[in-house]
Amino acid sequence: MYINSDLMTFRQHPFEELIDEFIYFSASWTYRALIELLSTREMCIPNYKCDAQNYPVAVIGGPNSDIALHMATNLCLYKIPQLTYGSSSSVMNSNFQAVFSHWMFPNEAHQYMGILQLLLHFKWIWVGVISQNDDHAERFVQALFPMLSQKGICFDFIAKFPQRTFSNAVTGMVAEGIETFRTVMESTVNSLIVHGEIQSMMVLRMLFHLSKFEGIPVKTKVWIMTAQMDFTSLPFQRSLDIDFMHGTLSFALPSKEVKGFQKFLRIRNPTLNQEDGFIKVFWQEAFQCSIPSSRVDHTGGKICTGEEKLETLPGSFFEMSMTGHSYSVYNAVYAVAHALQAMHSSQFKHKTKVNGGTWKLLIKQPWKLQHLLRSVTFNNSAGEIVSFDPNGELLSGLDLINWVTFPNQSFLRVKVGKINPQAPLDNVLTIHEDSILWPTRFNQVRPLSICNDHCHSGYLRTKKEGKPFCCYDCLPCPEGKISVQKDMDNCFQCAGDHYPNNDRNVCIPKVITFLSFEETLGISLATFALSFSFITVLVLWIFIKHKDTPIVKANNRSLTYTLLISLLLSFLCALPFIGQPEKLSCFLRQTAFGIIFTVAVSSVLAKTIIVVLAFMATKPGSSMRKWVGRRLAYSIVLSSFLVQSTICTVWLSTSPPFPDLDMYSVTEEIILECNEGSTMMFYVVLGFMGFLAIVSFLVAFLARKLPDSFNEAKFITFSMLVFCSVWLSFVPTYLSTRGKYMVVVEIFSILASSAGLLGCIFSPKCYILVLRPQLNKRELLIKKN
Repeated sequence: MYINSDLMTFRQHPFEELIDEFIYFSASWTYRALIELLSTREMCIPNYKCDAQNYPVAVIGGPNSDIALHMATNLCLYKIPQLTYGSSSSVMNSNFQAVFSHWMFPNEAHQYMGILQLLLHFKWIWVGVISQNDDHAERFVQALFPMLSQKGICFDFIAKFPQRTFSNAVTGMVAEGIETFRTVMESTVNSLIVHGEIQSMMVLRMLFHLSKFEGIPVKTKVWIMTAQMDFTSLPFQRSLDIDFMHGTLSFALPSKEVKGFQKFLRIRNPTLNQEDGFIKVFWQEAFQCSIPSSRVDHTGGKICTGEEKLETLPGSFFEMSMTGHSYSVYNAVYAVAHALQAMHSSQFKHKTKVNGGTWKLLIKQPWKLQHLLRSVTFNNSAGEIVSFDPNGELLSGLDLINWVTFPNQSFLRVKVGKINPQAPLDNVLTIHEDSILWPTRFNQVRPLSICNDHCHSGYLRTKKEGKPFCCYDCLPCPEGKISVQKDMDNCFQCAGDHYPNNDRNVCIPKVITFLSFEETLGISLATFALSFSFITVLVLWIFIKHKDTPIVKANNRSLTYTLLISLLLSFLCALPFIGQPEKLSCFLRQTAFGIIFTVAVSSVLAKTIIVVLAFMATKPGSSMRKWVGRRLAYSIVLSSFLVQSTICTVWLSTSPPFPDLDMYSVTEEIILECNEGSTMMFYVVLGFMGFLAIVSFLVAFLARKLPDSFNEAKFITFSMLVFCSVWLSFVPTYLSTRGKYMVVVEIFSILASSAGLLGCIFSPKCYILVLRPQLNKRELLIKKN
């Protein structure tokens, strides 16, 4: 479409110029039209001027981006301004071409940001892209891909429409299109970005139609279409379903209904303007009739009457409302008209009238209009301001349209949002979600478009090998960690005084616990300790009562009393282990236990040695008699006591035990315990007691076959066997136990070993003293070998 020097007559019938627009998509047809435009009328000879001539001062073309490129290739040589109602400025091969080009389309960066904001708003992070097979589509993908990836959106596929080709290769084009459609339908994405232009809708409808014959199951998708697309149909497509468009979201150039446009459409017919070849062709295709006077041979059939009404055509074939592309053409015409008006009214025309007037100068120098076009600003008849930025792109936003289709092939474009380039980047797009009608399959619930289900709280996501980063597996959080949100990449540790719940999505405060006198276990252990203490006191009382009897005298009364008192204290020293640990109790309980048990074991050792020495001393001429006596027994007990006391003193002076909180041994509890300070010193104390016990056991074991009169060694052997068994099993059990049960293990070991000594050594003697006093006689205890 061109504007010549007769443009001033355009104002009388502006819509006629809009209807006269015709687009050929191929480069060859575009170049041919340009050559004819620049040549003498009815003569296609470039640069040949004679007779009646065309004098284009500006050219309007589109809507495809390659049309603008083909126009610029030729028209820039003549410095003729061009207005393109497609996009974008990036298609220009040089800055020189861009200087003479204007776009009735905003900067494409606004549309990219709008697409990004749309996907983020609906949380669609798993998308597909289908685009044309050309350089413009490549630039679209290259610009959009990093923007979306940086925001956590990834692509399942990037497919292309079949490339336009010659008729002899149509089979390959169809096969290519079917494969593309199969890829789209087999994908798990629910939202699909479609970047196309005016002819892409025809191709898309064709692919849906062919899928029925290819057996491709059609899945409902939410199509997100760019503003360059518009609804167009080939004549044979008028009866094809458009259900797939229901719920589609598309960006569109803002358009308003122009006053008088509906009236203009209603009065159009092929007889109104006999020279309008386009409307004749359109009329025959639209109403499936023929006009006898047309160049097409009349082969019979329905004759066009000229009374047919455009409003009776299905909306998928012809829209009665002004579309975005038509609105752009309308504004482009008036932009040129306003630029010409500005040139006509400038002072410059007065200086050139002597040379033939303004129009003659403009014909020779059309580039003069370029500056005025770039700076033109006007209000169109719909009340909107039209102006361009310094790059020649329209200063405008974009509308977000929701397509609503009906069974009768009609549809509505419902505005549900808008791109405002002046807004902050994060708020470029405003959406009225309540106004959106989604595809039927989604039951009016916002569709999800994710590679897999969300990882709920309590899980973390891990990347799937060979898949985009939006695809992941969900694994439970590791032990002791939680996640509180969906799709977390890492779980985090609860604070030391908290622990995860079973679902691992909440941290629960730990309960402070210790072995107390108020719980069943603590009461039971305390009861046992006191009971054994009472038994020990009873045994001691029995021995004191019968202190002058032979059996008590024969067992060394001093050592017996010392052993019983130390066993009594051993039972009682279990009590400080029960109850809330405090500084004093922690400071004393292990050392007191170590020293008291050392006295008990050393007393047993002393008794064992005395028994052995007593047997050896009875042999005639034995020199062992001088060793048998209280002095040796006291020396053994006292030396053992001093060694253990020294060890405990070093322990308490260097690294004493202290109250401590153990937050990690038990998951759900904070253990209030006594920290041993130096674990090594604790095991040294146990080691020394173990050494005494083993020595005592070995000595008693070697003396087990002494005559019956001296069978004390057998009782000691059994008692030390019990003692050593208890404490040997204590070490691994203690190390494998956590929390307050470590204290329980130690208390049990104290009570069991002490009870073993008490029972094995003193029960036979108490039996004789209490129940069989007739056996407690000296003559019965002394037997000959």
